[in-house]
Amino acid sequence: MNYKQTIKLTSTLFFVFALIAAVFISGCTEQPTEQEEGQAATITELTFGYQPSTHQIAYITARDKGWWAEDLAPYGIVEINDNLFPTGAPEMQSMLAGDIDVAYVGAAPVISALASGLDAKIVAAVQIQGSDIVLRTELPYESPEDLRGLKIATFPPGTIQDTLLKNWLKENGIDPEEDVEILGMGPGDAMTAISAGQVDAVFLPHPAPAMIESEGTGRSVVSSGEMLQDHACCVVAVSGELIREHPDIVQQIVETHVRATEYNSENLDEAAQIFADDQDWDVELVKQSLNEWDGTWVADPNLIINSTVDYAQVQYELGYISTPLTQDDIFDLSFYEALDQ
Repeated sequence: MNYKQTIKLTSTLFFVFALIAAVFISGCTEQPTEQEEGQAATITELTFGYQPSTHQIAYITARDKGWWAEDLAPYGIVEINDNLFPTGAPEMQSMLAGDIDVAYVGAAPVISALASGLDAKIVAAVQIQGSDIVLRTELPYESPEDLRGLKIATFPPGTIQDTLLKNWLKENGIDPEEDVEILGMGPGDAMTAISAGQVDAVFLPHPAPAMIESEGTGRSVVSSGEMLQDHACCVVAVSGELIREHPDIVQQIVETHVRATEYNSENLDEAAQIFADDQDWDVELVKQSLNEWDGTWVADPNLIINSTVDYAQVQYELGYISTPLTQDDIFDLSFYEALDQ
């Protein structure tokens, strides 16, 4: 081997050893990444959506008593935010946009949103029934036929009230498109409309019917339980991302919701006060509403599966969604079922 060959071999060996050393040192000193591959990102805040209805007092009770903050703190949640929506339609648009993680909302708007690509599941029930058709005081009512030709305000298309009302009218031989005029609006606008004589009737969740009756401008003529007994109304819907990446947080959300639901049922007057304070309502009127409505606060999602799947079929027939959804498309029962384990 001549001198030049020796120098070339030495240089090559030096480069190889230097490369091995660099790799070894890099491997020993590499800092762990903030989020390893396959590991869920840490979250520190949650945003809830809810509506100004006594149907959803469970959310307000848990918030005002500090249960959301207290129960979720062990999972790293340090901030609870909420957004108030007039109806489920804009609430689901917000969830589709990723602006809320957990929604207290009607089951029907969830179906419409799922059919539009929402990544979420219903994990708990909130209540059943609890809405009334309120007719202007001077108008007669003996049967659904008396609604023919009237102008009726209710929540926008795809909501519980819209879905339930249109299906009930069809079942009673009244075409919801031809025989009545149905106007979609929020509860405040609907109450104003019937008080001003701009509509003949409204179909709204409590406590709105009690408020209208107290003003003397209308009377309740049909409760929603008469339209469909024990029908699903409000639910707790959680984003798919939260379910997949933080099932422990979702489990605690369900547990806290159950706690608040049971507390409200056992402390009706306090629940009325909590809602009255949140929405600046007369507490006596809220108590009257809770004593007169046909609603019941529940948390078990098994109680609402059938009627919720029925809503999906109705929405398909109304042309709101292109394909009927199944129970598995809509629900994740595992969190509620885990409560018994």
